[in-house]
Amino acid sequence: MPAYRYHCQTRIEMGKGKSKELPELLRFLHVGKSVLLVSDPGVIRAGLVAPIRAALEEAGFRVTLFDALSQNPRDTECLEGASLYREAKADAVVAIGGGSAMDTGKTIALCGANGGTPTDYADGRLPYENIAPIICIPTTAGTGSEVTRSAVITESSTHRKMTLKHETLRPTLALLDPALTYSVPPAVTAATGVDALVHAIEGYTCKVTNPISQALGAQAMRTIVDALPAAYANGQDEEARHAMLEGSLLAGLCFGSADVAAVHCLAEALGGLYDTPHGVANSVFLPYVLKFNAAENKPMHARLGRYMGFAADADSDDQAISKLIEGIRALTESLHIPKLKDLPGVRREDFPRIVELAMKNGSTPSNVRTITAEDYRSILEEAFES
Repeated sequence: MPAYRYHCQTRIEMGKGKSKELPELLRFLHVGKSVLLVSDPGVIRAGLVAPIRAALEEAGFRVTLFDALSQNPRDTECLEGASLYREAKADAVVAIGGGSAMDTGKTIALCGANGGTPTDYADGRLPYENIAPIICIPTTAGTGSEVTRSAVITESSTHRKMTLKHETLRPTLALLDPALTYSVPPAVTAATGVDALVHAIEGYTCKVTNPISQALGAQAMRTIVDALPAAYANGQDEEARHAMLEGSLLAGLCFGSADVAAVHCLAEALGGLYDTPHGVANSVFLPYVLKFNAAENKPMHARLGRYMGFAADADSDDQAISKLIEGIRALTESLHIPKLKDLPGVRREDFPRIVELAMKNGSTPSNVRTITAEDYRSILEEAFES
Protein backbone atom coordinates (compact mmCIF):
# COMPACT_ATOMS: atom_id res chain seq x y z
CA MET A 1 0.00 0.00 0.00
CA PRO A 2 1.32 3.51 -0.79
CA ALA A 3 2.50 5.80 1.97
CA TYR A 4 0.88 9.21 2.31
CA ARG A 5 0.93 12.34 4.44
CA TYR A 6 -1.83 14.72 5.45
CA HIS A 7 -1.14 17.99 7.26
CA CYS A 8 -3.06 21.19 7.99
CA GLN A 9 -2.01 23.49 10.79
CA THR A 10 -4.72 26.09 10.10
CA ARG A 11 -7.10 26.91 12.94
CA ILE A 12 -10.64 26.80 11.50
CA GLU A 13 -13.48 28.87 12.97
CA MET A 14 -16.84 28.30 11.24
CA GLY A 15 -20.22 29.84 11.96
CA LYS A 16 -22.55 32.76 11.36
CA GLY A 17 -21.13 35.93 12.92
CA LYS A 18 -17.62 34.50 13.36
CA SER A 19 -16.05 37.46 11.54
CA LYS A 20 -16.96 39.63 14.54
CA GLU A 21 -14.55 37.58 16.65
CA LEU A 22 -11.50 38.54 14.57
CA PRO A 23 -9.93 41.05 17.03
CA GLU A 24 -10.24 38.60 19.92
CA LEU A 25 -8.74 35.78 17.85
CA LEU A 26 -5.83 37.93 16.66
CA ARG A 27 -5.00 38.80 20.25
CA PHE A 28 -5.18 35.12 21.20
CA LEU A 29 -2.86 34.18 18.33
CA HIS A 30 -0.32 36.93 19.23
CA VAL A 31 0.15 38.05 15.62
CA GLY A 32 1.09 41.65 16.43
CA LYS A 33 -0.73 44.97 16.38
CA SER A 34 -0.27 46.10 12.76
CA VAL A 35 -2.20 44.30 10.01
CA LEU A 36 -2.40 44.68 6.25
CA LEU A 37 -5.98 44.14 5.09
CA VAL A 38 -6.10 42.67 1.57
CA SER A 39 -9.38 42.76 -0.33
CA ASP A 40 -10.78 43.63 -3.73
CA PRO A 41 -12.89 46.64 -4.73
CA GLY A 42 -16.07 44.58 -5.22
CA VAL A 43 -15.95 43.13 -1.71
CA ILE A 44 -15.28 46.61 -0.32
CA ARG A 45 -18.23 48.08 -2.25
CA ALA A 46 -20.43 45.30 -0.88
CA GLY A 47 -19.75 46.68 2.59
CA LEU A 48 -18.05 43.56 3.94
CA VAL A 49 -14.68 45.09 4.80
CA ALA A 50 -15.65 48.29 6.64
CA PRO A 51 -17.18 46.61 9.73
CA ILE A 52 -14.18 44.30 10.11
CA ARG A 53 -11.74 47.18 9.73
CA ALA A 54 -13.68 49.28 12.24
CA ALA A 55 -13.71 46.43 14.77
CA LEU A 56 -9.95 45.97 14.41
CA GLU A 57 -9.21 49.67 14.83
CA GLU A 58 -11.56 49.92 17.81
CA ALA A 59 -9.64 47.03 19.39
CA GLY A 60 -6.36 48.94 18.98
CA PHE A 61 -4.97 47.40 15.81
CA ARG A 62 -3.24 49.58 13.21
CA VAL A 63 -4.83 48.75 9.86
CA THR A 64 -3.57 49.44 6.32
CA LEU A 65 -5.75 48.53 3.32
CA PHE A 66 -4.50 47.09 0.01
CA ASP A 67 -7.17 46.67 -2.67
CA ALA A 68 -5.31 46.91 -6.01
CA LEU A 69 -5.93 43.37 -7.19
CA SER A 70 -7.61 41.61 -10.11
CA GLN A 71 -9.93 38.60 -10.25
CA ASN A 72 -6.91 36.63 -11.52
CA PRO A 73 -4.17 38.15 -9.31
CA ARG A 74 -0.95 39.25 -10.97
CA ASP A 75 2.62 39.18 -9.73
CA THR A 76 2.88 42.96 -10.16
CA GLU A 77 -0.04 43.46 -7.79
CA CYS A 78 1.50 41.13 -5.21
CA LEU A 79 4.77 43.07 -5.34
CA GLU A 80 2.90 46.36 -4.86
CA GLY A 81 1.17 44.84 -1.84
CA ALA A 82 4.47 43.50 -0.48
CA SER A 83 5.96 46.97 -0.70
CA LEU A 84 3.00 48.41 1.20
CA TYR A 85 3.34 45.63 3.80
CA ARG A 86 6.93 46.70 4.50
CA GLU A 87 6.09 50.42 4.41
CA ALA A 88 3.29 49.89 6.96
CA LYS A 89 5.56 47.73 9.14
CA ALA A 90 2.76 45.18 9.22
CA ASP A 91 2.93 42.11 11.44
CA ALA A 92 0.29 40.02 9.69
CA VAL A 93 -1.94 39.85 6.61
CA VAL A 94 -5.75 39.60 6.82
CA ALA A 95 -7.26 38.64 3.46
CA ILE A 96 -11.00 39.20 2.99
CA GLY A 97 -12.61 38.01 -0.22
CA GLY A 98 -12.49 35.19 -2.71
CA GLY A 99 -9.53 33.30 -4.09
CA SER A 100 -7.94 36.39 -5.62
CA ALA A 101 -7.75 38.20 -2.27
CA MET A 102 -6.59 35.15 -0.34
CA ASP A 103 -3.94 34.10 -2.89
CA THR A 104 -2.71 37.68 -3.12
CA GLY A 105 -2.62 37.91 0.67
CA LYS A 106 -0.56 34.73 0.93
CA THR A 107 1.91 35.98 -1.65
CA ILE A 108 2.20 39.38 0.04
CA ALA A 109 2.88 37.65 3.37
CA LEU A 110 5.67 35.69 1.67
CA CYS A 111 7.28 38.42 -0.44
CA GLY A 112 6.61 41.21 2.04
CA ALA A 113 8.45 39.41 4.79
CA ASN A 114 11.26 37.94 2.69
CA GLY A 115 11.66 39.94 -0.51
CA GLY A 116 11.89 38.41 -3.96
CA THR A 117 9.18 37.97 -6.57
CA PRO A 118 6.41 35.39 -6.89
CA THR A 119 8.35 33.84 -9.79
CA ASP A 120 11.40 33.36 -7.54
CA TYR A 121 9.34 31.13 -5.25
CA ALA A 122 7.29 29.38 -7.93
CA ASP A 123 10.47 28.42 -9.81
CA GLY A 124 12.36 27.35 -6.69
CA ARG A 125 14.97 30.11 -6.63
CA LEU A 126 14.07 31.26 -3.12
CA PRO A 127 13.06 29.17 -0.09
CA TYR A 128 9.66 29.47 1.57
CA GLU A 129 10.48 30.67 5.08
CA ASN A 130 9.72 33.34 7.71
CA ILE A 131 6.31 33.99 6.21
CA ALA A 132 4.09 36.48 8.02
CA PRO A 133 0.93 35.17 9.73
CA ILE A 134 -1.98 34.90 7.28
CA ILE A 135 -5.62 35.17 8.28
CA CYS A 136 -8.18 34.32 5.59
CA ILE A 137 -11.85 35.31 5.66
CA PRO A 138 -13.61 33.95 2.55
CA THR A 139 -16.58 35.83 1.14
CA THR A 140 -17.35 33.25 -1.56
CA ALA A 141 -17.85 29.50 -1.33
CA GLY A 142 -15.43 28.15 -3.86
CA THR A 143 -11.70 28.53 -3.66
CA GLY A 144 -10.85 26.80 -0.37
CA SER A 145 -7.69 28.88 -0.26
CA GLU A 146 -8.32 29.58 3.41
CA VAL A 147 -6.94 26.09 4.22
CA THR A 148 -4.61 25.27 1.32
CA ARG A 149 -0.84 25.42 0.93
CA SER A 150 -0.93 27.15 -2.44
CA ALA A 151 -1.52 30.46 -4.19
CA VAL A 152 -2.10 30.84 -7.93
CA ILE A 153 -0.63 34.01 -9.40
CA THR A 154 -0.42 35.19 -13.03
CA GLU A 155 3.04 36.09 -14.32
CA SER A 156 2.23 39.30 -16.19
CA SER A 157 5.04 39.05 -18.72
CA THR A 158 4.10 35.56 -19.97
CA HIS A 159 0.44 35.07 -18.91
CA ARG A 160 1.60 31.90 -17.14
CA LYS A 161 -0.40 31.00 -14.05
CA MET A 162 2.17 30.07 -11.44
CA THR A 163 1.35 27.95 -8.41
CA LEU A 164 3.27 28.86 -5.29
CA LYS A 165 3.04 25.77 -3.10
CA HIS A 166 4.45 25.14 0.36
CA GLU A 167 3.19 24.23 3.82
CA THR A 168 4.20 27.67 5.10
CA LEU A 169 1.51 29.20 2.87
CA ARG A 170 -1.26 27.58 4.90
CA PRO A 171 -3.06 30.34 6.80
CA THR A 172 -2.71 30.64 10.54
CA LEU A 173 -6.47 31.17 10.85
CA ALA A 174 -9.43 30.49 8.57
CA LEU A 175 -12.47 32.46 9.70
CA LEU A 176 -15.61 31.30 7.87
CA ASP A 177 -18.73 33.40 8.34
CA PRO A 178 -21.61 32.36 6.02
CA ALA A 179 -23.25 35.77 6.54
CA LEU A 180 -20.48 37.32 4.42
CA THR A 181 -21.64 35.25 1.43
CA TYR A 182 -25.33 36.26 1.42
CA SER A 183 -24.80 39.16 -0.99
CA VAL A 184 -22.76 37.20 -3.55
CA PRO A 185 -24.51 37.53 -6.96
CA PRO A 186 -26.00 34.37 -8.54
CA ALA A 187 -23.41 34.19 -11.36
CA VAL A 188 -20.52 34.33 -8.86
CA THR A 189 -22.29 31.82 -6.60
CA ALA A 190 -22.53 29.45 -9.55
CA ALA A 191 -18.95 29.81 -10.75
CA THR A 192 -17.33 29.60 -7.33
CA GLY A 193 -19.56 26.68 -6.38
CA VAL A 194 -18.48 24.67 -9.42
CA ASP A 195 -14.86 25.58 -8.63
CA ALA A 196 -15.30 23.98 -5.20
CA LEU A 197 -16.87 20.91 -6.79
CA VAL A 198 -13.90 20.53 -9.14
CA HIS A 199 -11.54 20.79 -6.15
CA ALA A 200 -13.34 17.87 -4.53
CA ILE A 201 -13.42 15.79 -7.72
CA GLU A 202 -9.78 16.33 -8.66
CA GLY A 203 -8.52 16.04 -5.09
CA TYR A 204 -10.37 12.71 -4.86
CA THR A 205 -9.22 11.29 -8.21
CA CYS A 206 -5.69 12.65 -8.78
CA LYS A 207 -2.65 10.40 -8.73
CA VAL A 208 -1.41 11.84 -5.42
CA THR A 209 -4.69 11.49 -3.52
CA ASN A 210 -4.91 9.74 -0.16
CA PRO A 211 -7.70 8.22 1.98
CA ILE A 212 -8.14 11.37 4.07
CA SER A 213 -8.46 13.59 1.00
CA GLN A 214 -10.91 11.13 -0.52
CA ALA A 215 -13.08 11.07 2.61
CA LEU A 216 -13.20 14.87 2.65
CA GLY A 217 -13.81 15.03 -1.09
CA ALA A 218 -16.70 12.57 -1.00
CA GLN A 219 -18.50 14.61 1.64
CA ALA A 220 -17.72 17.86 -0.19
CA MET A 221 -19.24 16.54 -3.43
CA ARG A 222 -22.46 15.49 -1.72
CA THR A 223 -22.74 18.80 0.13
CA ILE A 224 -22.06 21.03 -2.87
CA VAL A 225 -24.33 19.28 -5.36
CA ASP A 226 -27.19 19.36 -2.83
CA ALA A 227 -26.71 22.99 -1.74
CA LEU A 228 -25.53 24.85 -4.84
CA PRO A 229 -28.87 25.05 -6.71
CA ALA A 230 -30.57 26.44 -3.58
CA ALA A 231 -27.83 29.00 -2.92
CA TYR A 232 -27.96 30.04 -6.58
CA ALA A 233 -31.75 30.42 -6.51
CA ASN A 234 -31.84 32.37 -3.25
CA GLY A 235 -28.71 34.00 -1.89
CA GLN A 236 -30.47 34.65 1.43
CA ASP A 237 -31.03 30.92 2.05
CA GLU A 238 -28.97 30.66 5.24
CA GLU A 239 -28.90 26.87 5.30
CA ALA A 240 -27.70 26.63 1.70
CA ARG A 241 -25.08 29.35 2.20
CA HIS A 242 -23.75 27.62 5.32
CA ALA A 243 -23.62 24.28 3.49
CA MET A 244 -21.82 25.80 0.49
CA LEU A 245 -19.16 27.45 2.65
CA GLU A 246 -18.68 24.16 4.49
CA GLY A 247 -18.54 22.23 1.21
CA SER A 248 -15.93 24.63 -0.13
CA LEU A 249 -13.90 24.22 3.06
CA LEU A 250 -14.04 20.41 2.82
CA ALA A 251 -13.03 20.56 -0.83
CA GLY A 252 -10.09 22.82 0.06
CA LEU A 253 -8.99 20.34 2.72
CA CYS A 254 -9.41 17.57 0.13
CA PHE A 255 -7.13 18.92 -2.59
CA GLY A 256 -4.94 20.94 -0.22
CA SER A 257 -2.89 17.88 0.72
CA ALA A 258 -3.32 16.17 -2.66
CA ASP A 259 -3.52 18.17 -5.91
CA VAL A 260 -5.79 19.35 -8.68
CA ALA A 261 -5.46 18.03 -12.23
CA ALA A 262 -6.30 18.54 -15.91
CA VAL A 263 -9.49 20.59 -15.45
CA HIS A 264 -7.54 23.15 -13.47
CA CYS A 265 -4.62 23.08 -15.89
CA LEU A 266 -6.88 24.07 -18.77
CA ALA A 267 -8.83 26.55 -16.64
CA GLU A 268 -5.70 28.30 -15.42
CA ALA A 269 -4.44 28.60 -18.99
CA LEU A 270 -7.72 30.28 -19.93
CA GLY A 271 -7.54 32.59 -16.93
CA GLY A 272 -3.98 33.60 -17.73
CA LEU A 273 -4.78 34.41 -21.37
CA TYR A 274 -8.25 35.93 -21.18
CA ASP A 275 -8.77 36.75 -17.49
CA THR A 276 -11.68 34.27 -17.51
CA PRO A 277 -13.19 33.83 -14.03
CA HIS A 278 -11.62 30.68 -12.61
CA GLY A 279 -14.84 28.90 -11.70
CA VAL A 280 -16.32 29.53 -15.14
CA ALA A 281 -13.20 28.15 -16.81
CA ASN A 282 -13.33 25.04 -14.62
CA SER A 283 -16.98 24.51 -15.44
CA VAL A 284 -16.59 24.53 -19.22
CA PHE A 285 -13.98 21.77 -19.15
CA LEU A 286 -15.25 19.54 -16.34
CA PRO A 287 -17.55 17.14 -18.27
CA TYR A 288 -15.02 16.61 -21.06
CA VAL A 289 -12.10 15.88 -18.73
CA LEU A 290 -14.32 13.52 -16.71
CA LYS A 291 -15.18 11.66 -19.92
CA PHE A 292 -11.48 11.41 -20.79
CA ASN A 293 -10.42 10.32 -17.29
CA ALA A 294 -13.17 7.79 -16.72
CA ALA A 295 -11.52 5.41 -19.18
CA GLU A 296 -8.58 5.09 -16.77
CA ASN A 297 -10.51 4.07 -13.65
CA LYS A 298 -14.17 3.23 -14.20
CA PRO A 299 -14.97 2.11 -10.63
CA MET A 300 -13.59 5.34 -9.17
CA HIS A 301 -15.55 7.57 -11.54
CA ALA A 302 -18.69 5.51 -11.06
CA ARG A 303 -18.38 6.23 -7.33
CA LEU A 304 -18.32 9.95 -8.11
CA GLY A 305 -21.68 9.62 -9.86
CA ARG A 306 -23.13 7.84 -6.84
CA TYR A 307 -21.65 10.26 -4.31
CA MET A 308 -23.27 13.18 -6.10
CA GLY A 309 -26.63 11.45 -6.44
CA PHE A 310 -26.58 11.33 -10.22
CA ALA A 311 -26.41 7.52 -10.26
CA ALA A 312 -27.96 4.78 -8.13
CA ASP A 313 -26.12 2.00 -6.32
CA ALA A 314 -27.78 -0.51 -8.64
CA ASP A 315 -26.38 1.16 -11.78
CA SER A 316 -23.46 -0.49 -13.54
CA ASP A 317 -20.20 1.42 -13.60
CA ASP A 318 -20.77 2.39 -17.23
CA GLN A 319 -24.27 3.63 -16.43
CA ALA A 320 -23.03 5.56 -13.40
CA ILE A 321 -20.29 7.26 -15.42
CA SER A 322 -22.74 8.24 -18.15
CA LYS A 323 -25.13 9.66 -15.55
CA LEU A 324 -22.24 11.49 -13.85
CA ILE A 325 -21.27 13.31 -17.03
CA GLU A 326 -24.85 14.14 -17.95
CA GLY A 327 -25.57 15.22 -14.38
CA ILE A 328 -22.63 17.62 -14.38
CA ARG A 329 -23.75 19.07 -17.72
CA ALA A 330 -27.29 19.53 -16.46
CA LEU A 331 -26.05 21.18 -13.26
CA THR A 332 -23.87 23.73 -15.04
CA GLU A 333 -26.63 24.47 -17.56
CA SER A 334 -29.12 25.06 -14.73
CA LEU A 335 -26.61 27.54 -13.26
CA HIS A 336 -26.43 29.35 -16.63
CA ILE A 337 -22.65 29.07 -16.85
CA PRO A 338 -21.59 29.92 -20.42
CA LYS A 339 -19.94 27.46 -22.77
CA LEU A 340 -16.34 27.73 -23.97
CA LYS A 341 -17.25 29.19 -27.38
CA ASP A 342 -19.24 31.96 -25.68
CA LEU A 343 -16.45 33.18 -23.38
CA PRO A 344 -14.98 36.60 -24.27
CA GLY A 345 -11.79 36.43 -26.31
CA VAL A 346 -11.56 32.66 -26.74
CA ARG A 347 -10.40 31.77 -30.26
CA ARG A 348 -9.50 28.46 -31.86
CA GLU A 349 -6.27 30.07 -33.10
CA ASP A 350 -5.15 30.29 -29.47
CA PHE A 351 -5.59 26.57 -28.78
CA PRO A 352 -1.87 25.78 -29.28
CA ARG A 353 -0.99 28.38 -26.63
CA ILE A 354 -3.66 27.05 -24.24
CA VAL A 355 -2.28 23.53 -24.69
CA GLU A 356 1.26 24.76 -24.11
CA LEU A 357 0.30 26.49 -20.87
CA ALA A 358 -1.70 23.48 -19.68
CA MET A 359 1.20 21.11 -20.36
CA LYS A 360 3.54 23.37 -18.38
CA ASN A 361 1.20 23.41 -15.41
CA GLY A 362 2.67 21.55 -12.44
CA SER A 363 -0.60 19.67 -11.86
CA THR A 364 -0.71 17.98 -15.28
CA PRO A 365 1.34 14.98 -13.99
CA SER A 366 -1.24 14.52 -11.19
CA ASN A 367 -4.12 13.83 -13.58
CA VAL A 368 -5.50 10.34 -12.93
CA ARG A 369 -5.03 9.42 -16.61
CA THR A 370 -1.78 10.40 -18.31
CA ILE A 371 -2.64 13.31 -20.58
CA THR A 372 -0.71 14.56 -23.62
CA ALA A 373 -0.76 17.76 -25.63
CA GLU A 374 -2.85 15.96 -28.24
CA ASP A 375 -5.35 14.95 -25.55
CA TYR A 376 -5.61 18.53 -24.32
CA ARG A 377 -6.21 19.70 -27.88
CA SER A 378 -8.97 17.11 -28.36
CA ILE A 379 -10.68 18.17 -25.13
CA LEU A 380 -10.51 21.82 -26.21
CA GLU A 381 -12.03 20.98 -29.59
CA GLU A 382 -14.85 18.95 -28.05
CA ALA A 383 -15.65 21.65 -25.49
CA PHE A 384 -15.57 24.38 -28.17
CA GLU A 385 -17.89 22.49 -30.51
CA SER A 386 -20.47 21.62 -27.85
